[in-house]
Amino acid sequence: MNLDKIKIALQYALPKHAVSRLVGKLAAAQAGALTTQLIKLFIKQYKIDMTEALHEDPAHYKTFNEFFTRPLKPGIRPLATEEHIIAHPVDGAISQLGDVVDGQIIQAKGHDYSLQTLLGGNEQDVAPFLGGKFATIYLAPKDYHRIHMPVDGVLKKMIYVPGDLFSVNPLTAQNVPNLFARNERVVAIFDTDIGPLSMVLVGATIVASIETVWAGTVTPPAGKDVFSWDYPTTGPQAIKLKKGEEMGRFKLGSTVILSWGADTAEFLADQQPETVTRMGTPFATINQ
Repeated sequence: MNLDKIKIALQYALPKHAVSRLVGKLAAAQAGALTTQLIKLFIKQYKIDMTEALHEDPAHYKTFNEFFTRPLKPGIRPLATEEHIIAHPVDGAISQLGDVVDGQIIQAKGHDYSLQTLLGGNEQDVAPFLGGKFATIYLAPKDYHRIHMPVDGVLKKMIYVPGDLFSVNPLTAQNVPNLFARNERVVAIFDTDIGPLSMVLVGATIVASIETVWAGTVTPPAGKDVFSWDYPTTGPQAIKLKKGEEMGRFKLGSTVILSWGADTAEFLADQQPETVTRMGTPFATINQ
């Protein structure tokens, strides 16, 4: 058995939820000099560019989670403000992107999976995205881990979907069927000028938390059932987010999956699998 197969086999055997919650507690602990040393080791291991961070000194962060969700300096990620441009929501790298074909989207070469299952299983939720576009963006440990709006939007629905916590790195995506549709995740569906937009925040091994700006921490604790929350899209209680505004964050790395409807927008020609992404840069053009 080669090393890659061993890594995949270990993921099936690992008590992923228990390990992830333990790491989460450690990442939230204020351990003084030990926390600072851990952050320094992490910066060195993953070659993190701290000159982009609002606070460059590792000693500024009281917990590892504070460091991991660190804000960037103002203006370090210029936003594509043109009305016809959909902006990248995160720093990361494109895993896959393309068309939603017969309700299926691409996970990796030879692996497709159901968009309906990804969004929580409701036919009404997936209907607006059939025949549309999807994009999967992987956030590595070195990346900035706040998630921002690619267009102006009004929150319509949030769905919590329980699941496993496999790693979401490229090796796992190539070897674990239905990976993103079997992992724990939070789905946010927005009304926008281009129609419905879904943003799926996928959990992974040692991802200690998935948060949104309107609900705070959605997980943990992990649930056993699918839960959904509907939000008013008009009136004073409507949750409106502008393009470029933060909508959520991961504590440790994971994946974001976008989808929008048919004949809505086209990806720019230079956006391909393995393309490095930077939050706020042009991603797609809206059809006029």
